[in-house]
Amino acid sequence: MSRVAILDDYQGAALTSADWTAVQQHGDVVTHRMHINEEADLARALQGFDVVVLMRERTPFRRSLLQELPALGLIVTSGMANAAIDIAAANELGITVCGTGGTLKPTAELTWALIMAVTRGVVREDRALRAGQWQTSLGMDLYGRRLGVVGVGRVGRQVATLGEAFGMDVIAWSPHLTAQRAAEVGAVRVDKPDLFATSDVVTLHVPLNDQTRGLVGAEDLALMRSTAYLVNTSRGPVVDEAALVEALSHGRIAGAALDVYEVEPLPTNHALTTLPNTVLTPHIGFVSESSYRRFFGDIVEDIVAWRDESPIRVMRPPKI
Repeated sequence: MSRVAILDDYQGAALTSADWTAVQQHGDVVTHRMHINEEADLARALQGFDVVVLMRERTPFRRSLLQELPALGLIVTSGMANAAIDIAAANELGITVCGTGGTLKPTAELTWALIMAVTRGVVREDRALRAGQWQTSLGMDLYGRRLGVVGVGRVGRQVATLGEAFGMDVIAWSPHLTAQRAAEVGAVRVDKPDLFATSDVVTLHVPLNDQTRGLVGAEDLALMRSTAYLVNTSRGPVVDEAALVEALSHGRIAGAALDVYEVEPLPTNHALTTLPNTVLTPHIGFVSESSYRRFFGDIVEDIVAWRDESPIRVMRPPKI
């Protein structure tokens, strides 16, 4: 009999997003809806489980935690990359790490939901209307404005293409972006300072790694127009959060729409939650019915294949 633990099932959707019969007939499946923050508490909660299921990078699995879980034989994460797992340490300890397929369309869609919400004051006007007020602000048109896309990977490409459909002037930058690759999505490659200085909306779509951590700092924010907006649906640490709070607090930029944060879940007393010029969502870029069906369907397949000693979608440590 095996024991499977599913962590950070915030919506309680894990067991209804796939058919778990093939797993449950061989053991127990236990879901945790509340995030377990402290490593010691996590180690206690996972004692005796041989399979742990992770949703994206919500919970770090460092060597120190893995060493406290002698029964653990398999970690399954949604997606085929998870910087929060020490895969090398897991492999050394005899723990297999597997991933899943997925779709990035929901993240691109949420990006545009946030762009529209922050530039047209949707959240602000909603709150005002509920308080008995009527038409309290002016929104910014997107047509003819400039969209700056940082990172033209699979999500950035979709966002850039939609920007062109809105009639925006689309420019792009990333450390290794070429003019040809930018042109393929209807964008013009520019240097990083030009993108921040001339864009009306800057949207971020880069992975989190040593090169992108703190990629957007105080100097970049200082280049932005006071009427410009920053949107981040990639990873929180890509932006210097303290510098962003400072810029927003003093009106150096018009606003920010964020789905990701340095610390998640975002603390209830965080400065970002007190600012009137922010639109905040709880890292739901990938959270959709179709994504969850794909994630948990593949997770069930991964567990069954590992139990049958033929693991699939095995993840390897990243190359240094």
